[in-house]
Amino acid sequence: MNRQAYPTDLTDEQWELLESILPPAALRGRKRTVDLREIVNAQLYVLRTGCAWRLLPHDFPKWQTVYYYFRGWRASEWFAQLNEGLRVQVRQAEGRAPEPSAAILDSQSVKTTRQGGERGYDAGKKVNGRKRHILVDTIGLLLYSKVHAANLQDRAGAKLVLAEIKDFFPTLQLIWADGGYSGKLIEWVATTCLLTLVIVKRTAEMTGFQVLPRRWVVERTLAWLSGQRRLSKDYERLPETTEAWCYLAMVSLMLKRLKPA
Repeated sequence: MNRQAYPTDLTDEQWELLESILPPAALRGRKRTVDLREIVNAQLYVLRTGCAWRLLPHDFPKWQTVYYYFRGWRASEWFAQLNEGLRVQVRQAEGRAPEPSAAILDSQSVKTTRQGGERGYDAGKKVNGRKRHILVDTIGLLLYSKVHAANLQDRAGAKLVLAEIKDFFPTLQLIWADGGYSGKLIEWVATTCLLTLVIVKRTAEMTGFQVLPRRWVVERTLAWLSGQRRLSKDYERLPETTEAWCYLAMVSLMLKRLKPA
């Protein structure tokens, strides 16, 4: 790397860890000549700063090359796989089982821009844009991310998430959620997903701000995601692109936990 380092750059130890689980080069076609570490550094720069692809600093590889890799990894779901591989390592480093037995579900509505694409109006949050549904384990690590129009109710969005993850996490038994997921969804989760959905509600005695058990974990993860400027709003045309950024944000966080700078 013959340039001045950016704060978002991977350290040698972080890159060594990530390189071991990155997708291999294609067996056919032109041989790869680009430095894959610089590709990842450029993607992390876009994630943290929120800049447009065309405004990527010139000391990175060409923005077209960086975007080419991002689009390919998004289409092949490599960002989700990188998140899964590192999540297992973080859990084991903390003395936990590789796969979770309990999780927390929540959503976040964010505004979109004139980029276009799927969107809707969330009357509860007074937001015209998209809703990010995430499922996290008990230490806040991302298990699954689903982005859809904000006008879709929480219970309907939860079905999109839980219907897709029921076969991915065989050890999962219990899910906590807030009052927006109560009602018939509890029975649907039990019969369709064979999971137990527990609603964590505020009690009548609670006044003002209160930290609710379990719910604060997923809210902290949503704050982690919003701390990345590319995710402060939804700038993407495709919901799948926002999902990829969510996974990359968690990959960055977990690399720092496993290999602190």
